Formats: sequence, structure tokens, C-alpha cells
Amino acid sequence: MSMDVLDLAGRPVIIGGGIAGLMTALHLAPEPVLLLSRSRLGADASSAWAQGGLAASLGEDDEPALHLADTLAAGDGLCDAEAARRILYAGPAAIEDLARLGVRFDRTPEGALRLGLEAAHCRRRIVHADGDGSGREIMRALVAAVRATPTIAVIENIEARRLAVEDGRVTGVLANCSTGPAFFANGRVILATGGIGGLFHDTTNPLGSYGQGLALAARAGAVLADLEFIQFHPTALDGPGRPMPLISEAVRGEGATIVDETGRRFLDGVRGAELAPRDMVARAVWRHLADGHRVFLDVRERPGATFARQFPTIASACRGVGIDPARDLIPIRPAQHYHMGGVAVDLAGRTSVPGLWACGEVASTGLHGANRLASNSLTEAVVCARWVAESVAGSPDDGGKPAMVSDLPAPDPRPVRPLLSHALGVTRDGEGLKEAARVLLLLLQRHDTASDPAAVGMMIAVAALLRRESRGAHFRTDFPLHAAVARRSQITLDTAMAAARELASSPTLESVL
Repeated sequence: MSMDVLDLAGRPVIIGGGIAGLMTALHLAPEPVLLLSRSRLGADASSAWAQGGLAASLGEDDEPALHLADTLAAGDGLCDAEAARRILYAGPAAIEDLARLGVRFDRTPEGALRLGLEAAHCRRRIVHADGDGSGREIMRALVAAVRATPTIAVIENIEARRLAVEDGRVTGVLANCSTGPAFFANGRVILATGGIGGLFHDTTNPLGSYGQGLALAARAGAVLADLEFIQFHPTALDGPGRPMPLISEAVRGEGATIVDETGRRFLDGVRGAELAPRDMVARAVWRHLADGHRVFLDVRERPGATFARQFPTIASACRGVGIDPARDLIPIRPAQHYHMGGVAVDLAGRTSVPGLWACGEVASTGLHGANRLASNSLTEAVVCARWVAESVAGSPDDGGKPAMVSDLPAPDPRPVRPLLSHALGVTRDGEGLKEAARVLLLLLQRHDTASDPAAVGMMIAVAALLRRESRGAHFRTDFPLHAAVARRSQITLDTAMAAARELASSPTLESVL
């Protein structure tokens, strides 16, 4: 580290260098703040990989109420309607904030924002930057703004390992870096490190994202919500590389179709076909693959000749595996893409643990419900970052005392990956979830490098087991219908461990459920 840790005392600590963390830091300025990033800013954040843009009701034929209706419909009865309303009505102003910070959004020759269409949206309302490189362009602008803000101290190549908690409230952050362990005594900590892709074999996320923020919060005693809802993107490039290149939903918004090896558009029976909600498209593709077919995205006619210009990142990924989208079908399969669940927060980002806030994918605001509407996640991160910053700035730093530190080994999600890939994929069943919870509990209790990833996986498995219905992205083959009442789920690490222990000793599910 290049700066004296003692000089950083009293600064709110932000864990995570993606869009949520950077925006929160910028909104806190000029209050001094400390931002911890596990890599160089912008180098290994899911935010930088985002191809889709931000959804906001900016068109002349659009209004926030329509955006809200689409979000609630996609969320399949599980959205927090008031939270969704507040976030989405603030969306247009969030776009203006980013533009002021230097984000170069795609515009028409007349200078208006160019609006794209994505699945389950009734209007064109997706704002892109640099075509399919929206996340990369937004991160470029935000990183530059953060580096130009003298009150934001950034420590790179450092990873938070534990939150210190005394008398039920957060008092500091234990982290590891190249020079060893460090402890930052502070009573105001913001989690902004989301993503669980490293827990799955097929994912579009960085493999190092195993749910670090969830593990930190859970071990601090926080309540987590809706963990069972994991979004699988239906159109990841089906090749040997991991993580898998994403083929943005915007491609289907421009007219691309999904076909099998015979050229048949097998989604004809799905309401909305290629532009149905993601969970529906992902399940249809998954089932077709399971039936022995191959599945492809056909862009040859639409977008056609403009494809490479509109989607240069995707075109480059295709060329990298020998596919010419102008002539060839693009092989696809579903891959883990986004986690609707997270640390339970209010709209100020406050968790159930005093002194701890969460923002971005790691947080569960209630916006996404059971199935995230395309491009709502970046909007949520930018909007909520302002509210989190206002809450943190208005809260006293009750401080923390220096603590003894120890060097905790870097977590390794690889032992967990086969379990979650098998039991918590596009479709689930009770017996598979039960076995996964049992084994994950054993891995957690070994207290080695797999312990934190196993803790996250076990909580997800238990939450999925306890939801005995199918809703949105959570589909149980043994419970294929909706329950009579839609209820959000909540869980803690202690309650999940208790349930998993009972599963380990019980011959049946009924005694647990």
C-alpha cells in the first residue's frame, strides 16, 4: 500500500471498485473516503463487462409508469413496488449525472440519446455507450473522475476478508494485500462488491466473483434476501472459453432470432418469443439443449450487415472462435449472469447491521423481484449510490478500535463450482438442493479456502430449497407452479447453517420444511 493506514482513519470505507462503489465515492465527495479494490480500478469488475446499457424512460412515447409496469411484470409478483417506483422514476436524472461525469453515450446525428430495445420492455429505453461496450465506457469516465477527486483515497490490489463487529455493529475491515494483512478501523462500511459468477462453470462474470460481499455481510450477521433468484442469460457464446462471452439482449432487440440446428424458431410457442423475459427464454433454450438439439442466434438478416458496427465487442468474440456472424449461426447456451438476491437493504442502502451499507448487485433493494428486467441493474446502481452516500454522510462514525490482524488465505471457489452448477442451474429439484446444502455445509466447516464460497452457496441452496414453488428465475421441477401468495425470502448464515445441519441428519425434507 502506498499510504499510511493511520492517515485513513475516520473515512467511510467502500469495498468494491465497480460502478456502485465509484459512484458512491463520488457522491460522498468532498467528504474524505477510502475505496478498496481487489484489482486495478476498472480491470476486473463485472461493471466493465456490461454490454447492455441503462434503462430509463427518456423517449417521447415513454414515461416512468410504463417502465415500472414492465419491471413489475418481469419480476413475477416479487418486486417491492414502492422501491421500484422510486428507483425507476429517478432513472432519467441518473443518466444526466453520468453524462456530466463524462460518459459518452451513443447519440443520433441530431444529438439525441439513441435508445435501444431489449426483452420485456414495451418501449425503446436502453441508453448505450460505445455500442455494446457500455460498462467499459461508464467505468472509463468514473475511474477518471475518482482519480481526479483528491478526497477519494484508493487502495488497489487489496481484498476485504472480514468485517469486525462489536456489540452488533461494524467497527472495521480486515483486508489482505501484497504486503500482508491490514485493518481499517471504521464504523461506516459500504459493500459494493457484487457478483457470484465464480460459483458456476457457465458464467458471463469474472471467475473471481464468488459472492465476496455476501460472505462479508453474512459473517457479520446481516440478513440476506431472495438469494434463490439467479438470472441465467439465455444467449452466452457457447464455446470453450470461461467466462463465456455474452451476446447482449440488444442483439435480439434489433431483430436477431433464436433457432436450432434445423433452422426452426422453436420459441414461437413462448409469448414474446425472442423478446420474452429472460427466465422464459433461458428455460426454453435449456430444455431444447437437454432434448439433444443445438441452439443458435441468427443475426445474418437482422441486424445483418450492420451487426459488426453495432456490436463490435460481440463480433470480435465471435471471430475469436472462428465464427463470422455475417455468414454463420452463433452457438449459444444459458449462463449465470446476475444475482437478483443480495444483502437486504432499505433504499438508503442500510443493512440489518448498524454501520453497514450495501449498493449495486450485492444489495437486494426489491427492484428486481424474481427476474431482473434487462438493463435495470446499472440504473439501480447509479441511482442508489446517491442515496447510500447521503445516508452514510449523515451518519456518525462511531469508530472502531485498532485490532489484531491475521493473514486469511484467498478464497477458492473451484471446489464449490460443480455443486452449484448442478443443483442451482436453470432448473432445480428438491433432492439436488438438499444434497448440495449438505455438502456445502461440510465444506464451510472445514474453515479453509473453500469456506467462504461454500457459505454463500449453502445459503443460496437452502433458500432455493425452502421456496417450494416456481417463480421467475427460480424453477423447481418438483414444484412447477406459483405458490398462492408471493413472498420475498430472508435468511442469515446462522439460520441457513441450522437448516443444513437438520438436512444432514433428517431422512426427509418435510421435517425441515
